[in-house]
Amino acid sequence: MPDAPVRVAVPTNRKKIALAIGVLADAAQAGMFAGMPALSWVPADALDIVVGITLVALLGFRWRFVLALAIELVPGAQLFPSWTAFVLSLPTTVPQPTLPAPIVEARSA
Repeated sequence: MPDAPVRVAVPTNRKKIALAIGVLADAAQAGMFAGMPALSWVPADALDIVVGITLVALLGFRWRFVLALAIELVPGAQLFPSWTAFVLSLPTTVPQPTLPAPIVEARSA
């Protein structure tokens, strides 16, 4: 029986940075589409490539990334915030609080 796939979690600080990048990229694409819908695919595709490379460098490769890139490359689907959704769908590591070591007193004999 094959083992379950291992989910590699993303550190919280990296996810926050990636989320800011995704939100900015999606907002820029929505602005480009509203400004010039007929030609918005040219700069938007260049932006998608830059954002994709940046997110892979920041978060490592994930198969969800391929889906987000495919959605972004479909004309007209640029209005869907796929970069933001991609980053939000990643699991996050939560730092576990460390408890102080118990104090053990040695008994005198």
